[in-house]
Amino acid sequence: MVKETGYYDLLGVRPAATLDEIKRAYRRLALRYHPDKNPSEGERFKQISQAYEVLSDTHKRALYDRGGERAMKEGGLGNRGGSAGFGSPMDIFDFFFGGGCGCAAHPGFRAGKTVVHQLSVSLEDLYNGTTRKLSLQKNVICRKCGGCGVREGAQRRCPKCHGSGMEVRIHQLGPNMIQQIQTVCSQCQGQGEWIRPRDCCLSCNGRKVVREKKILSVHLDKGMKDGQKITFHEEGDQVPGLEPGDIIIVLDQKEHPVFRRSGDDLIVRREISLADALCGCRQVIRTLDNRSLLLASQPGGIGSGMHWIPL
Repeated sequence: MVKETGYYDLLGVRPAATLDEIKRAYRRLALRYHPDKNPSEGERFKQISQAYEVLSDTHKRALYDRGGERAMKEGGLGNRGGSAGFGSPMDIFDFFFGGGCGCAAHPGFRAGKTVVHQLSVSLEDLYNGTTRKLSLQKNVICRKCGGCGVREGAQRRCPKCHGSGMEVRIHQLGPNMIQQIQTVCSQCQGQGEWIRPRDCCLSCNGRKVVREKKILSVHLDKGMKDGQKITFHEEGDQVPGLEPGDIIIVLDQKEHPVFRRSGDDLIVRREISLADALCGCRQVIRTLDNRSLLLASQPGGIGSGMHWIPL
């Protein structure tokens, strides 16, 4: 039984959540509430980081489950002002983008590339709201080989470096003098794996991923703006050993022949004759949601503007 669920609630996961579920939840929340993005959420970011520091460590998590936050403080594991156990500001950067410290401390939790797509939309789409379908190609892990790149039962370990990725070369410098140099394996280029052409997976041809067509449903809410971004989390290219990257859709508004947008207002410019300006006139304008507005000006009301009358 879990005595307290506060840390689990902060990350939005169940007490029975796996380590991978906790990692994914922390990554999403840390990106959302990082002080660089939301300066006013610094305290919440610290709380989220502290919760992750505890729940991502097997020993600390077991201690928390038995005695709650009080047990953590009595055991000297309270908030030390850090960010999920990272020793320096660069560690959290490495954690998300695959640098040295974050990678070593959290193996297998590096994220793939974020892909940005531009979506051309009309002013009507932004005014009324709509759903657009976007077709794109993405890499997905080969289902036949599970992302290993070889057929079942074949050898993947490099025969030259025996899977270490490094090879040792010995140079004779003189009588009874030798030099030993460690270099990157020339056969597998430091990967530790080398696949013979005849052992390649027939589905992905040894590339570990295959290209597939993906249809995204992009929902546009009423009032969205030009340049606004819509993020599809973990929908980017898949890479073995990495979390999938995100796909970001950037809205690109096309120019409208009648209306121009200014913030939340629509502006329409019409030319009228001098006679209409002096004597008054009426004009009908069709709106972006197919309503008709009757614009009327009073006689002699030059410069006083027009007012609209619903039809």
